[in-house]
Amino acid sequence: MDAVRVALLREVLAGTEWPAAARRFAGALRASVVPQRGGLLLVGTETYEPWHLAAHLVDEAAWSGLPELAPTLVRHRARPGGPAHLAVGLDRLEAAGRGATLLVVAPERPGAGLLQRVHDARRAGATVLSLDGGDAEVRGLAHEALAVEEAAGVDLDTVQHLVSAAAGENALPSPRGRGFRDRLSVLADRLTSPPPAHW
Repeated sequence: MDAVRVALLREVLAGTEWPAAARRFAGALRASVVPQRGGLLLVGTETYEPWHLAAHLVDEAAWSGLPELAPTLVRHRARPGGPAHLAVGLDRLEAAGRGATLLVVAPERPGAGLLQRVHDARRAGATVLSLDGGDAEVRGLAHEALAVEEAAGVDLDTVQHLVSAAAGENALPSPRGRGFRDRLSVLADRLTSPPPAHW
């Protein structure tokens, strides 16, 4: 999703908790991956694979100059003969320990096997974050969680767009000044905001 569309989405959701909640969660994500210089694992449930979020985080990593944001997509049904970026299975979670960040995207309750692997990764020292549908057990495993429940007024895909955009935008400016993407975002916010009221 480009900067103009994200700005429009934020405008639509202005006055709700979601833009600030997404920025807070994105800040926690950055704080856990940037000092470690990588090690972001992204996993969904048996029926929901967050490939769209993975693609957006890869884009944000490139645009923001923070390669640490580019995740490894961990799949429940990885095919060993497939492309490398689609061939990482759940066994990868067993190697997650100190320095790794595990982002769980779970619109519904994951199966016991995934929950156990996430629990084991946390015990081994991995930082666990979750974007979830409000399941208490998933939230109990996470160091930082953002729940998108059915009555929230937004869906999980929308919140994923907000989180991925905020993860890249909130990076510190480079020594040369603000990056093109940050300037474009500011311009988009100005173009989509209502004109000032004249009394």
